[in-house]
Amino acid sequence: MKKDLLSENDLERADFDAIFRRAAVLKGKHRQSDHPQTLSGKVLGMIFDKVSTRTRLSFEVGMYQLGGKAIFLTGNNTQIGRGESIADTAKVMSRYLDGIMIRTYKHEVVEEFARNAAIPVINGLTDLLHPCQILADIFTIVEQRGTYEGVHIAYVGDGNNVANSWINAAVKLPIRCTLACPQGYDPNSDILENARRNKADVTLYRDPVAAVQNANVIYTDVWASMGQEEEREDRVKRFKDYQVNEELIKHGREDVLIMHCLPAHRGEEITADVIDGVHSVIYDQAENRLHVQKAILEMLMAGN
Repeated sequence: MKKDLLSENDLERADFDAIFRRAAVLKGKHRQSDHPQTLSGKVLGMIFDKVSTRTRLSFEVGMYQLGGKAIFLTGNNTQIGRGESIADTAKVMSRYLDGIMIRTYKHEVVEEFARNAAIPVINGLTDLLHPCQILADIFTIVEQRGTYEGVHIAYVGDGNNVANSWINAAVKLPIRCTLACPQGYDPNSDILENARRNKADVTLYRDPVAAVQNANVIYTDVWASMGQEEEREDRVKRFKDYQVNEELIKHGREDVLIMHCLPAHRGEEITADVIDGVHSVIYDQAENRLHVQKAILEMLMAGN
């Protein structure tokens, strides 16, 4: 039976741990020439409705290093752009490919692909969730701290797909997640309710200082995501008190880690001195997208 990765909810704790163990092994071979050819002869179709740097590079390089191939597609250069249904596209792609990765706007698109595809479907990002990013982030925390268990992650800023994915992760794993979002920019209400229903250690604040108090990790993201460019000027005004800067991070632990999924708008949601400071593991996060996604690709496409 095929497996998909559309959400953190598709994984159990044992799956998280297996991905992290394998990612550590694969990372150890990154600069070597003897990459395991576990996906030899396999082809991943990558559908991009949103522009990308890290997602495209990490999946494409990952497939190449594991012996497979990735094909870059956009809605505009396939028949989807001319009105072919997602169901028909997914069924046809299943005859050619071994897996599909989609980076798009509506989460319902990846869900419909998964329902109709006979091959694994991976959510490379939707407006609702960003599971591959959060897996790489937690792997980075494990590298830095030795474990994710009991770690306190404080997310400051827009209640977007990254915030939603952190909440889902707190449902699945023994971590504490506090969030500080301006009024009207909360994470998805259904995801918050699911966390409450499952008694996850998740708390939403308005005050960033309260959210980051004694945090092990302070995390932020852009204030205006793709598709929200027209709101940017208004958001900059509304989010001005939610900047991650040197003053705010003093309220975290002395050895606090600073994280950002990139791209960053230096001087807006985070200051340049924090991005480049001693607490930052932002570029480790970015690199770990590659290693974690290779483990995901193996799990879904090689049956490991």
